[in-house]
Amino acid sequence: MKSKFIEVDRETPYLLPPSLQDWLPEKHLARFVVEIVEQLDLRSLKATYAGRGSQPYNPEMLVALLFYGYATGVFSSRKLERSTYDSVAFRFIAANSHPDHDTIATFRRRFLPQLNKLFAQILLIAHQMEVLKLGNVSLDGSKIKANASKHKALSYEHACKLEEQIKAEVGELLKKAEAADRADIPDGMNIPEELERREKRLSAIAAAKVEIEKRAAERHAREQAAYEKKVAERAKKEQATGKKAKGKEPKPPKSGPTAKDQVNLTDEESRIMPTSGGGFEQTYNAQAGVDTASKLIVSAHVTQNPNDKQELTPTLENLAALPEKLGKATDLVADSGYFSETNVTACEENGITPYIAVDRQSHNVPLMERFAEPPPLPEDADSVARMKHRLKTPSGKAIYAQRKVTSEPVFGIIKAVMGFRSFLLRGFEAVKGEWNLVCMAYNIKRLHVLAG
Repeated sequence: MKSKFIEVDRETPYLLPPSLQDWLPEKHLARFVVEIVEQLDLRSLKATYAGRGSQPYNPEMLVALLFYGYATGVFSSRKLERSTYDSVAFRFIAANSHPDHDTIATFRRRFLPQLNKLFAQILLIAHQMEVLKLGNVSLDGSKIKANASKHKALSYEHACKLEEQIKAEVGELLKKAEAADRADIPDGMNIPEELERREKRLSAIAAAKVEIEKRAAERHAREQAAYEKKVAERAKKEQATGKKAKGKEPKPPKSGPTAKDQVNLTDEESRIMPTSGGGFEQTYNAQAGVDTASKLIVSAHVTQNPNDKQELTPTLENLAALPEKLGKATDLVADSGYFSETNVTACEENGITPYIAVDRQSHNVPLMERFAEPPPLPEDADSVARMKHRLKTPSGKAIYAQRKVTSEPVFGIIKAVMGFRSFLLRGFEAVKGEWNLVCMAYNIKRLHVLAG
């Protein structure tokens, strides 16, 4: 007996016009994104439109398009435009319209500063949904590739050599241009074009050298301040004891750029940093403070520093700036990369109990050692000693253990599930805005799970 198949009919028109509401399941992420965006205050975006010229797309739709795109791994404006044709979910968000990639890219670039203000609004929605109340915050960072190749980095030594070489080539080309006999000019050589190309390269090299020298001057100022502080402390100690201080005297820092100081010609504000997998990449250091109960990102920023030690203070500032309705962070958990006496003191001054590892934690600790109570804490213990003691208690160990199931998985989801491994935008300010956009998209994705 022949099987009967469902007929494939692509020609018969609909008897009734289709409804966008019938296109997606009731609890689809795209519907949730639209519902969240409808609750956001976008008046600052809408007020910037002049009301002249062609009718613009509604900012609500474009914001929802960006949020859903970043939440599902579609980041480029060209792919977002194509998805409004190819994907039912994107068609639903765009209300069956098709903004072109220039419109999407311009909107993202133009309104990144205003979009940053939506971060706290999304957290307030999470609070209204009763899934977020600040308490324990876990802090971590991860290197994310810049939109630039590390092979486009130019060192100061190589820049000087290249500058000399190109200047010599320019001189040779000018001599050939002045010569009446053109017999020695190779076939196909266009002297004006060759000169113009070299002038552009010289201009780029000069700009790179200026940037390297500027960074070297800033570094020297920091090192000089640290050197003077050490000298003053050494002199004070010698005066108090009446004896010469032990150890080598601090050496004054050298001014000027070193041969290996470099700048990237594609994105000069990115930096070459060591990565966890080994080797070096042209990256930015992205930071995220995660609420351990809800696993929502409550603090986000980007830095050009490869080391995390300086990134605890900006996180404390971000947490302090959150709306009072969200509550107050009580504990902060971080790995040994954030440890310093200054950071421990800063936490306590902000009314936050620090749980910052002093060194790398060993694995497979013996059973009895895991549950052993530490010796009593001396009465005159300082902030660091108090924290070390706290981390050795069973309750402190339990709180610190939350780090590996909160902030670390968040970066895993952002990179592996959402597919965000490289910034699309260039320049420090643009990258900061894009990282906030990524974190807001993650929060909406996480809220969708919590709401379900």
